[in-house]
Amino acid sequence: MAVLIEMASPELVAAAADIGLVVFDVDGVMTDGKFTLDDAGNESKTFNTQDGYGLRHLIECGIRVAVITGRSSGAVTARTAELGIEHVFQGCRDKHAAITGLLSKLSVEQKQAAAVGDDMPDLPMFEATGIAFAPANAVVAVASRADLITRRPGGDGAVREIADFILAAREARST
Repeated sequence: MAVLIEMASPELVAAAADIGLVVFDVDGVMTDGKFTLDDAGNESKTFNTQDGYGLRHLIECGIRVAVITGRSSGAVTARTAELGIEHVFQGCRDKHAAITGLLSKLSVEQKQAAAVGDDMPDLPMFEATGIAFAPANAVVAVASRADLITRRPGGDGAVREIADFILAAREARST
């Protein structure tokens, strides 16, 4: 049963301390799930600056970050490049295969990986990783399958909350 992130069991905190890869969905996780199309079909998304700092901080601390999303977007390409996220899978229809392939490529064990998702297409990511996170705005079926749920919704601090949790778990282990 999923619990709020600040109520994580000692076992989940210990598992988070060993995370070497965090895989994020985009729409509903890194954004609020909305996108805008103008008359010419150009898409725009809104990303949270504090979430971006959290992602960069994970990378700077040696935790690999990946993005796996079912849609393709120039906004995602630009934002992930700006943040230095090397592993980006857009238009991905098989998120489980994408993660298992990435785990193999990076020599990361399943239990050392975490996934963050908010909707049904993200459930295969949960199955492929050791810890599953869901933002506060996740659909019930996904939230109920997550290990931990953030207080903040996607696009409004959920990513930062997860990054801070993982880094705090690492810090606690080293003290």
